[in-house]
Amino acid sequence: MAEDRAARYERIARQLRDLIEGHSPSLVAAMATACALLQAKMTHHSWTGFYFVVAEDELHVGPYQGPVACQILKGQGVCLHAVRTQAPVVVPDVAAFPRHIACDSRSKSEIVIPLIKDRRVVAVLDIDSAELGQFSEADVLPLEQIVSLLLPLA
Repeated sequence: MAEDRAARYERIARQLRDLIEGHSPSLVAAMATACALLQAKMTHHSWTGFYFVVAEDELHVGPYQGPVACQILKGQGVCLHAVRTQAPVVVPDVAAFPRHIACDSRSKSEIVIPLIKDRRVVAVLDIDSAELGQFSEADVLPLEQIVSLLLPLA
């Protein structure tokens, strides 16, 4: 299963590179394309999207696929933790994460990958699953590689 997931990430990264590099007119367009492809190809995702950093403790929703999202995240949560630490965050069980923000009560596990430009987090890729333990450290590097495709547009 892990090998299958790794192979899917590789295919997604190749597809996104072809769709984004030299073709995407903006960061938002590239993010929308990344969300659509990740959501369609990674069947364990229940929500795939981006949040933009607008203040030290506030994020606003960007392009996403899945159920209606929180439009504003403020003061707490997994996404803001990733912004503050400037590092990926893997949460096998969101109920165990202190001050988790539940935009969708069906979400059970989560991974957040920051988009960092000039040593500042611009946005985060946030992915939820309706099942526990769906993300691990093995997901971090492939998702960081996918997020890095957005850097030239950030």
